Amino acid sequence: MAEEIVIPKGVSKRERYEALIPQLESLVESETDVIANMANIAAALKEVFGFFWVGFYIVKGEQLVLGPFQGPIACTRIRYGKGVCGTAWKEQKRIVVPDVDKFPGHIACSSLSRSEIVVPIFHQGNVAAVLDVDSELLDHFDETDEKFLTKIAESIKF
Repeated sequence: MAEEIVIPKGVSKRERYEALIPQLESLVESETDVIANMANIAAALKEVFGFFWVGFYIVKGEQLVLGPFQGPIACTRIRYGKGVCGTAWKEQKRIVVPDVDKFPGHIACSSLSRSEIVVPIFHQGNVAAVLDVDSELLDHFDETDEKFLTKIAESIKF
């Protein structure tokens, strides 16, 4: 596959995800380097949806360490159970935050971030990383984002 994402113009968010997923799967299926795959996935999500920030944090010991991302500079390390990312890791579940100011213990890497979704990425039954997407809009993420970002997270192989 050429390193280009092609999405039809003027389609719904669901249709953009539906067009994106097979292209991402084709892009990552023959690449064995997880960091390279995360980098391309972050770039594609940022390009297609214009999210404020999209990237990955990778589990290293008792911390999440910043991985490939697109957007403004970010927090480098997040402790287990802290912030939205650390909580998603601890609880081993997807978390959608409509208003980050109302999330207890939210870590503000950027004051411009208003809503967030974090999806754990599993390897051998344990969280190995998280996909973190931020928006500068309140209540930006819905069931469509949850469904398709989870599918994208599941495509990442360690």
